[in-house]
Amino acid sequence: MVRKPVVSTISNGGYLQGNVHGRLPSLGSKEPPGQERVVLKKKITLLRGISIIIGTIIGAGIFISPKGILQNTGSVGLSLVIWTVCGVLSLFGALSYAELGTSIKKSGGHYTYILEVFGPLPAFVRVWVELLIIRPAATAVISLAFGRHILEPFFIQCEIPELAIKLITAVGITVVMVLNSMSVSWSARIQIFLTFCKLTAILIIIVPGVMQLIKGQTQHFKDAFSGRDASIMGLPLAFYYGMYAYAGWFYLNFVTEEVENPEKTIPLAICISMAIVTVGYVLTNVAYFTTISAEELLLSSAVAVTFSERLLGNLSLAVPIFVALSCFGSMNGGVFAVSRLFYVASREGHLPEILSMIHVRKHTPLPAVIVLHPLTMIMLFSGDLYSLLNFLSFARWLFIGLAVAGLIYLRYKRPDMHRPFKVPLFIPALFSFTCLFMVALSLYSDPFSTGIGFIITLTGVPAYYLFIIWDKKPKWFRRMSDKITRTLQIILEVVPEEDCQKL
Repeated sequence: MVRKPVVSTISNGGYLQGNVHGRLPSLGSKEPPGQERVVLKKKITLLRGISIIIGTIIGAGIFISPKGILQNTGSVGLSLVIWTVCGVLSLFGALSYAELGTSIKKSGGHYTYILEVFGPLPAFVRVWVELLIIRPAATAVISLAFGRHILEPFFIQCEIPELAIKLITAVGITVVMVLNSMSVSWSARIQIFLTFCKLTAILIIIVPGVMQLIKGQTQHFKDAFSGRDASIMGLPLAFYYGMYAYAGWFYLNFVTEEVENPEKTIPLAICISMAIVTVGYVLTNVAYFTTISAEELLLSSAVAVTFSERLLGNLSLAVPIFVALSCFGSMNGGVFAVSRLFYVASREGHLPEILSMIHVRKHTPLPAVIVLHPLTMIMLFSGDLYSLLNFLSFARWLFIGLAVAGLIYLRYKRPDMHRPFKVPLFIPALFSFTCLFMVALSLYSDPFSTGIGFIITLTGVPAYYLFIIWDKKPKWFRRMSDKITRTLQIILEVVPEEDCQKL
């Protein structure tokens, strides 16, 4: 079911340099039947790029992570420092990805950069762990926040049953998968609307918080750094929660081939988005502490809702709805981007061929979208939100750190490579070191969760040799694989990109 890679290494050493066989389809092509080039057009402008980044970053993190950060830092002051530092570190990572995205103009994000720099084995392990852990866990974490907040107005006086949260979460996940399977254009339109909802939710918190500061409500900032001392075991987890809240700055690189003038658009979109998000996040946390003490914040399961109930009265019922819509936007944006990663990986021969096929009428990468559904459901019903976040953080930041370290490698290995946007070398060096250092410390501070992620990551090595390298598979296995692929093609009504161009 897994093909041999379709790209070849060229003389300058770039694994991906050369013609890409197959691209995602586009609606509205003007070419006549029989000659239609079914490819995605470059329709992502600067404004749309900013919407993609902001719309994916602002999700569950700012409404969940304050609890995790404060719990692991022990004081209000240090938690605000962590929020600020995580914003700066995320900007450093985003700037590094801006250089990678303008130098290697291929979709696929982390996977593409690791494939270009380190070769097929690490790239396969990257997409393997993305499929098995990172994306299902990320979707489950954000979806659980969606489920909790959408039910909040209906359980004002009592605790929300966990089963009810997971059931409504399952419905939300299914809706996102169906939406991305049915229409690319509607997914984009809804994402723009949800981005405005996210910014509205943030402003609903910040504005009353600023008014509280003007009134002199600063009692929770006195002795801001007093409290329980932060430990070497707690700080890496605090960084994880903070970096998770900023996660999403890399999603524009997943669709590089669709960006108008990527040499200018990608860096500008990243810088503008990260400035807005960092300022918004820090002010949101300051607003929380104008009304909620550190002890009360730790006891709250929905910090934004607790804050709004104290300041906004009956209007507080709107806050969980906005938060739920914000989470839904992150779910939608994540599935939209990562489905292209799976499409590209299948195109390169690292995932089953069915994942690089597209629907004959909807022109969506249907198999690459729905493959996430059963894995996300398993994550949803087998673990709690914070353990899922720990699973996610280890694997995600390990490979992001490696991808940024690859930028440094390319500086020395290929000094003449065209780089329209170039960052000072200390930026990728500091970011990659921080990522790898946090991963190493996490093995010590939370060995169980991190160990599970590490073991599953290592399973990608034998899987690579079994599914990719070993080409003497039994005939019965090949016949079964071909039969499964043909059956799925008929059921899902999908065809390879080459066949779709002939329709």
